[in-house]
Amino acid sequence: MIIIGEKINGAIPAVKKAIQEKDADFIRDRAIKQAEAGADFIDVCASTAPDVEVETLKWLIDIVQNAVDTPICIDSPDPFFLKEVLPFIKKPGLINSVNLEKIEGSDQDKCDVLFPLVQGTEWEVIALTCDSENGTPRDVETRVEISKKIIEKAATFGITPDKIHIDPLVMALSTDNNSLLNFVESMKQVKAIYPTVKFTSGLSNISFGMPKRKIINQNFMTLAIYEGMDSAIMDPLNKEIMGSIFATEALLARDKHTRKYNAAVRKERI
Repeated sequence: MIIIGEKINGAIPAVKKAIQEKDADFIRDRAIKQAEAGADFIDVCASTAPDVEVETLKWLIDIVQNAVDTPICIDSPDPFFLKEVLPFIKKPGLINSVNLEKIEGSDQDKCDVLFPLVQGTEWEVIALTCDSENGTPRDVETRVEISKKIIEKAATFGITPDKIHIDPLVMALSTDNNSLLNFVESMKQVKAIYPTVKFTSGLSNISFGMPKRKIINQNFMTLAIYEGMDSAIMDPLNKEIMGSIFATEALLARDKHTRKYNAAVRKERI
């Protein structure tokens, strides 16, 4: 299971405060703790005003990559901001994200801007199943079609499916009772065509508007891993969720002699 640590995001009040006060120690500590907890990527998202986003991303990138060796998942809704900050990242990581929505005032979509930068590198991308025609679809068929279009467009840049993490934008269970089932079916249909493509999700989206959200998140994680989910944007400091991951992978015989599970217990990650 690939863990994308979500704790450095300006949408989080404590992180927003640290950005405003230029509290580098706070950001550094969050990066180190996520890396020690087992994050495979550390998401870096400014969530600031557009006129200072690039400057803020560079500041965050500098702190994180000087604190840990864990690759960065660079996160912004603006592909041109991502394009501007990528040269400042020392090692390939994960781009969050691309989709097929047309950029305002342009015939290009985010794939058109970012795929040329990924071409010939070890960078990976998160691809959202949304486009200008359908917005964010709920149905399986549209999600699958958008996934296919993104994967086929990536191929024209020499980007193989194993470098793509499809995010079918799981809906909140409170508004869509079939949310998990549609997520799973979308994943199964796309993987039947492209076996090496990865699937991801923003873990906490499923529980939005629900009481006892941790219970929903934890069980969604277990079921989604069983069905083939490869990665998740999540809190690696949440020992209950991490415990579910290690236990599920051990039970599915993906952890030889339960070594990873046992190591996680010894290191108090779960």
